[in-house]
Amino acid sequence: MYDIILAMITSFALTYVAIPSIISVARKKKLFDEPDHRKSHKVSTPSLGGIGIFAGTLFSIILWTPFMYIGKLQYILCAFIIIFLIGAKDDIDPISPSKKLLGQLFAAAILVFKADVKLTSMYGIFGLGALPDPVSIALSIFTIIVIINAFNLIDGINGLSGGIGLLISLTMGTWFFLIDRVEIAIVAYSLAGSIIAFLKYNITPAQIFMGDTGSLLLGLVCSILAIKFIDIHKDLGDNPYAFKAAPSMAIAVMILPLFDTLRVFVIRILNGKSPFYPDRSHIHHLMIDCGLSHMNATYILLLVNAVFIFIAMGLQEIGNLYLLLVLILLALVLTSILKYISDKRRAAKSQS
Repeated sequence: MYDIILAMITSFALTYVAIPSIISVARKKKLFDEPDHRKSHKVSTPSLGGIGIFAGTLFSIILWTPFMYIGKLQYILCAFIIIFLIGAKDDIDPISPSKKLLGQLFAAAILVFKADVKLTSMYGIFGLGALPDPVSIALSIFTIIVIINAFNLIDGINGLSGGIGLLISLTMGTWFFLIDRVEIAIVAYSLAGSIIAFLKYNITPAQIFMGDTGSLLLGLVCSILAIKFIDIHKDLGDNPYAFKAAPSMAIAVMILPLFDTLRVFVIRILNGKSPFYPDRSHIHHLMIDCGLSHMNATYILLLVNAVFIFIAMGLQEIGNLYLLLVLILLALVLTSILKYISDKRRAAKSQS
């Protein structure tokens, strides 16, 4: 318990102290995220906040994880470093999407083959149980890549990616603590402490953005938490903290980044465009178009994500597949209402 609390305090303190220096260096070297027609900010803003998040998280994990738990944690830290290098390079000197994807695949392979971060069962979804090893490996790598990029894609307004990352890390970290998986709880709470410190400088008016360095790291950590959350359930038995629909519960915890990414990709493909085509079709863009401020949009989306978590907790008895369908249907309804309001407001603006 004390190790977890100390890890969170340490990561908060280190990131909180580091961010002002990072802002100063970024301004001197003119390392800014420049505004354009797709982005929601209006002024040039430093975008290296992820360096502070990485430093605080990594330092706290290494300092406070008891030696008896180190084990496969070393491989997780190796994956952290790979993702950090990709993100930092892209923030300072943009790299091609293909090179970024190759780096992510390398980090994902380290997690799957060395750290044993794998999905080994479908828990009865579509009638599937234990997965053959090749399928398990492929599905696990795919899941990690999707979650990493989902966080990268929702990082579009002040506080959103950090706020969602904080909600996920605290929720998952608390669960891992309750089932006595201290080493994973320390990873989650170390990230949470760094995010809290970063958000102090990221709320409107934002002094710094987390950039790819931060969003990719958040995605990587959340993918580890989600996969371990699902996979550990096969060994929990009658543990009072076990969920009957673990995969759907994990999806509910990360509903915003996962659903928004899926939705945007489908819309772009249906419109004959690449799924990675940049536009303003994300949920947070729709909320800004509805007239909400960055922070109001962020607070509402955080609240909605939290509501999905409570809904999933209350509907565990209906099983994985039906719970998943409920979550998707509810997300579709809410997004359709938001799109309708956004289109109506845009039409009224164009006529005035």
